[in-house]
Amino acid sequence: MAADPKVLVIVLAGGEGKRLLPLTDDRAKPAVPFGGAYRLIDFALSNFANARYLKIVVLTQYKSHSLDRHISQTWRVSTLLGNYVTPVPAQMRRGPHWFAGSADAIYQNLNLIADEQPDLVCVFGADHIYRMDPRQMVEEHLATGAGVTVAAIPVPRRDATAFGVIEADAEGRISAFHEKSAEPPTMPGDPTRCLASMGNYVFDTDTLCEIVTPRPDRPSMADLGSHVVPALTERGVARVYDFSHNLVPGQEPRERGYWRDVGTIDAYFDANMDLIAPVPVFNLYNDAWPVFTDHRPLPPAKISRGAAGEAANIEDSLLGQGCIVSGAEVLRSIVSPTAYVDHGAKLAEAIVFPGVHVGAGAVLRRCIVDKNVKIPPGVRIGVEPEEDLARFPVSASGVVVVPKGYDFSTLDGPTVAAH
Repeated sequence: MAADPKVLVIVLAGGEGKRLLPLTDDRAKPAVPFGGAYRLIDFALSNFANARYLKIVVLTQYKSHSLDRHISQTWRVSTLLGNYVTPVPAQMRRGPHWFAGSADAIYQNLNLIADEQPDLVCVFGADHIYRMDPRQMVEEHLATGAGVTVAAIPVPRRDATAFGVIEADAEGRISAFHEKSAEPPTMPGDPTRCLASMGNYVFDTDTLCEIVTPRPDRPSMADLGSHVVPALTERGVARVYDFSHNLVPGQEPRERGYWRDVGTIDAYFDANMDLIAPVPVFNLYNDAWPVFTDHRPLPPAKISRGAAGEAANIEDSLLGQGCIVSGAEVLRSIVSPTAYVDHGAKLAEAIVFPGVHVGAGAVLRRCIVDKNVKIPPGVRIGVEPEEDLARFPVSASGVVVVPKGYDFSTLDGPTVAAH
């Protein structure tokens, strides 16, 4: 029996996340809270933890303090067998400049690969919502002898311009790779969908180190999608991995192939709403492949009558540890740990982050309220579109975002530019 390959995991967590503003005004995108209990990065890290790939470096760069702290406090693994999950900030080992792209980030950290000397390197993104057993992708990579294997999933053609789009032959060899093309090619026999890269790669170590190292006789290889994968495609050593074939323990058939890029406010909002359906398409309650995160010493969620005896009404919602709903109505909403919803308040399709206080009689509809916001009694958000636009960022589909620490101390609150 062949020995298992030695695998190093590199999680790319250094992007700015501009499309997710204002949630990324004060934090890195992978540190954005999700689902009332998690951070976005927890999903990628949980996949590797469940697969027992536990030599993991997380490359960080922009506004990384909360992300670094979350990894350091939450993702502690035993060092007995040399395992680790560690954030690695931009160190400027190759000169006084930030990462120029995902491939440059790896080039600037080749010392990590040299120290570990792995057979393979898994390079995955930090901010997608999905379950995946990476061992199956690694096995297929080894079986085909590829230099790089790219995980892919079909997406509607209207959405494909935001992704790298793959053309592949019947054997899985990538014949062309189009990074964020305005006219992406569709899948054979299906003019409505394109085969999109998930931003997850398995590399042969020598191939990765060689291709990201600058040479005077070829163009810069700053980005994996724009430069590295197309270059390896030209060499004939790039293959595609069909994510829809990935089988995860405890996963229901309806969840197979679920993957969400939460790069915009609307995509982020919709992915959160997926969690609260009566039979959710993405199930947080799979004990065979759990999503790990920090568990603070908080009391259970509390649902109680309001100050005047009003009964609380909770339907199709998630309530985090330590939150209190006191005589309020919460419908299809997510109330995060330590949040408080006072009597007479009405929440409908609202995502309330930790530390938020919703005052008595306030109304929140189709909105996201970032951390530590105190919403005064009677305030209405998501009800009057013109008033919302004057004060808050509003997404293309009308999701209102109340930024972190927003000050309601004046009658109208300060004006916030829409994104």
